[in-house]
Amino acid sequence: MKRNLFGGAMTIFLPEDVLDASKVRQIPDNQEVFTHSKTDQSMIIEILEYVNEPDQMAIRTHYGDIAGCNDAATDEDTQILHVEQIPKDQVGMSQCQSAWFIAGKQKVAKFHESVKNEVNIHMAVFRLQQYDSDILITFNDPVAINPDSSSHGAIPVSTQPWSIEQFRNSVMSLEIVNEELFG
Repeated sequence: MKRNLFGGAMTIFLPEDVLDASKVRQIPDNQEVFTHSKTDQSMIIEILEYVNEPDQMAIRTHYGDIAGCNDAATDEDTQILHVEQIPKDQVGMSQCQSAWFIAGKQKVAKFHESVKNEVNIHMAVFRLQQYDSDILITFNDPVAINPDSSSHGAIPVSTQPWSIEQFRNSVMSLEIVNEELFG
């Protein structure tokens, strides 16, 4: 399903079963947050300040920032499994100089609980130096939920969680429709 982002300034194709998190909680102006209707999966699209580092390091910096926000900053709580450049011909956003994927695992405490859940983190970054911005898409995919976590609960057997392929399709579909978004 094609969704407008940031007041229609961007578009993206998202899985059918997304819920717009802004309908239930306040979301910062630089983010769009979508959750799966039945699982704890989420996709976050955010516009961030351009990280003035080589591209392969910039995606690692963004990953590290997310780990810090998730209180997963130790080597025991976070690891990077894979980094790859996205071929230019697979990126729908013509304004982008380069785009990168990173995949990792983090042990995350939801709502600052004392117990941690294991979450696969898949991220893509679009480098937009001309706008002094990076666009980050993060797919949070919980794989092991602690029984004492507020996230622990029965998920219906018929539930289809989002796949890596759906995430990648969303990433490839992201487009800037109105460049005035960047000022």
